Formats: sequence, structure tokens, C-alpha cells
Amino acid sequence: MELSTIKDAFDRVTKKQKVASSKSQEVIEQIGHEIEQALLRIQSANDTASLSEHKVLLSELKAKLKEVAPLSQMEGTQKELNVALSKYPKLLEKSLNPDISKAYRNVGSDIHTVNQIIASHFYREGHFDLGDCFVNEARESEAAGQKTPFLQMYQILEAMRCRNLEPALSWATTNSEKLKLTGSDIEMKLHRQQFVEILQNRGRDGALNYARTFFPPFATKYLAEIQRLMACLLWAEKLESSPYSDLLSPLHWDKLAEELARQFCNLMGQSYESPLSVTIAAGVQGLPTLLKLMNVMTGKKQEWQSMKQLPVPVDLDREFQFHSIFVCPVSRDQASEENPPMLMSCGHVLCKQSITKLSKNNNTRPFKCPYCPTEVEVGQCRQLFF
Repeated sequence: MELSTIKDAFDRVTKKQKVASSKSQEVIEQIGHEIEQALLRIQSANDTASLSEHKVLLSELKAKLKEVAPLSQMEGTQKELNVALSKYPKLLEKSLNPDISKAYRNVGSDIHTVNQIIASHFYREGHFDLGDCFVNEARESEAAGQKTPFLQMYQILEAMRCRNLEPALSWATTNSEKLKLTGSDIEMKLHRQQFVEILQNRGRDGALNYARTFFPPFATKYLAEIQRLMACLLWAEKLESSPYSDLLSPLHWDKLAEELARQFCNLMGQSYESPLSVTIAAGVQGLPTLLKLMNVMTGKKQEWQSMKQLPVPVDLDREFQFHSIFVCPVSRDQASEENPPMLMSCGHVLCKQSITKLSKNNNTRPFKCPYCPTEVEVGQCRQLFF
């Protein structure tokens, strides 16, 4: 969906609004200045000043306010803002279908699972109070169990934002074996960052003692990295002007926090990205295709609701493709649970229904592979997935 046109229109509205607001503020300040000047003149006049003199001062104020002409000054900018505002909703209606409910299909869903996903999203994003409220109102007490690990993760990340790596190191040490099995090097990265912090704040001796205490278990696998850190000791008081100044970059903290969150979620058996966010993003990308299809099928609501497979592909970016898709080279049908891909003894793959047709529904009758001279029996075919 092309949103650049909408963004440009929105930027125009924002610009006009700022101009109108600035002009209004300028006029208000002019009026305020004239009133203040009139009050000063009235206050500085003698107590014996007559009522007529006061009237003269007020008349002068009235004339000056009329000269300021606040309504005339603001009229032009306000008119331009109103024009931009009136065009923007029309552009939205033209570019974005206001009735996306037309693409809705009665796909069966488990409310309990949906609630679990929503609660997990709140906890994953750090909205713990909101998550607790949702869990209570939805009566999903089981979902509350997801709060504790995410709370621990956010406590670690908050400490890292304050340049405190102790909670992160404690977590990494506790889960050291699990992290090794996943091939993660985050434990060494945490020690590297802690070494640099100690070198900067406590000097060469403190950093050397830290290295002697914690680096030996990593010496075999990360020898080059440790040697580089040891060389930093020679530049203890001027690391920022050394060949190793890149170690001081704040980006290391950001990347380390992101990687810790990824590894934390991984050990929990959770994806780093929120399933709810990914689902919504994929839905937004696929929605235009569904709306176009529904417009073509106007008047066929029953068919739209009952079809098990969409007649057109919904193209999504690779980030939303989590499973491979197989299309039978004979029938051109996409594989499904009812029609899974089958590996034949010759190494070629067809869908189950194509194999059934080729064998004339006879499990013991050999049939010729459509792509090579080999004769195959149904009993020799093996299902690949689903």
C-alpha cells in the first residue's frame, strides 16, 4: 500500500497548523502588549484623573486593537488550514478502504489462545499493569504466568540502561550451558563490556583482576578477543584515543541489550518479535489483496465464507514466511494437510492426490513417474511434512 501521498498530505496539514498556531500566538501577544500598555498609562495617571481622561485612554486602546485587526490577520492562515483539513479525510477515504470488515472470514479461532497472545504481548512490551488488568478482566489466570519471566527481562534491561551489567551477567552465568547449546556468545560479550567499564572507571588493576577471574573459561574459543582486550590495558587512561576506541561506542550497549532480549526470549521458547505484532503487520500487508478479491466476489458471501483455499495468492514479504510452500508440478495445487507432498522412490515429489490419480487409486499398482522413467508404487512414497 503506497502511503507516501497520504504522508505528504498529512505533512501539509501539520505545516499549515503550525503556521496558523504561530500566527494566532503572535496576534495574542500583540493584543496583550497593547492592553498592558493601556493599563500602565491608566495606573500612572493622577488619582485625580477624570472619567473623561480614562475614556480617552480606553478609546485609544480600542483604536489600536482595531488597527491590529486580529481576525483579519488570522483569517488567511486559518482558511489555508481549513482547506488542507477538508482535503485530508477525502484522500484517506480514497486511498484506504474504510470498510475493511468486508474481508472478514469466519475462520475458527480459539478465544483462550487469542487471549494468551494478547496478554503475552502486553507483558512482552513491558506494559505489566495493562497485562494484569487484561488477564483479570478476561479471566485468563494462566496467562499471568508469562509475566514473571518478562518482568525479569525488563529488570535486566533497565539495569543495563543504567550501565549496570550485574543482573545480566548473573542471568548469563545461570543459563551458560543453555546458551552454549544455541551457539550464543552473549556471555562473553557481557564480560567484554564489563571489562571495558571497569577499565574506564576503576583503572588498569581492576580490569586486570576481572580478566583473571572471568576470562579463563573463554580462552580457548575467544582467544583473539581476549588478547585484544588485554592490549587495552596499555591504553588504560587514554582508551578513547587508542586503536581500540571502538569499544567505547554506545552502540555496543544497544546491540547487547537487543541480543540479550533475543536470547532471553529464545530460552523461554518465545520469538523475539511479538506474535500479535507480526500477525497484525502481515494482515495489513495482505489486506489489499483480500479486499480486491471480496469486491470481485460481491454477492457471493456464502462462497467467500466457506472456501477453504483462496483462489489467488496473498503475497507477503519473506519476514512473514515461516513455512515452505510446495505446489504440485502435476496438478498445480498447493500442498495442504489433506493433500500433502509425497516423496517418491525416484526422488521426485508430487502431491498425494496426483499420486492417487496416477496409480488409479491402487496402492500396489506401479505407475511411471512423470519426470523420469522410474516406476513407483504408492507404498514406497513417503509424506514430507504436514
